[in-house]
Amino acid sequence: MKPIGISGAWTDEKRIFRDERGSFREWFQDEPFRRTVGHPLDVRQANCAVSAKGVLRGIHFAGGEPGQAKYFSCLRGTVLGAVVDIRVGSPTFGDWRTVELDDIDGRALYVSAGLGFGFLTLSEEAVITYLCSAPYDPRREHGLNPLDPEVGIAWPAETTPVLSERDSSAPGLAEAGRLGWLPSHSG
Repeated sequence: MKPIGISGAWTDEKRIFRDERGSFREWFQDEPFRRTVGHPLDVRQANCAVSAKGVLRGIHFAGGEPGQAKYFSCLRGTVLGAVVDIRVGSPTFGDWRTVELDDIDGRALYVSAGLGFGFLTLSEEAVITYLCSAPYDPRREHGLNPLDPEVGIAWPAETTPVLSERDSSAPGLAEAGRLGWLPSHSG
């Protein structure tokens, strides 16, 4: 696993074995994950999202303790994932990094609790799966507008984003802070 420049987020490079029958990959393995992150991923929910080209989902995060860590993998197509440090007091607060996830190289992405994540579908369709450390709880689920100019994520200009009503009307980073939604940096 390799850090991406924001504490608590790593890519996990996976090898895909291909032959005339199709392909195979281990998309999650506990021991290497535990060695890198320092704890196991206590999976409480698994999700799958199918998105058309241009769909922009996020930036989502769970408020309160213990938060919700997520481990993402793209099974079909290509997405551009964005990790945003939304932890008040973090040295990288407001910083973001993007990682391409696709069905070619098998890269996965781990996002610790307290970080926000969103993704833009670059291919005609994409299937992304993710393991979650806590179940969905609508009372704790929050989002930031993924087009917030204060954060300034550099989404590809050639793709016109398609957002849900929830994501397009979500507050920016500053407003989410005023609402008390943002987690604190603990280290």
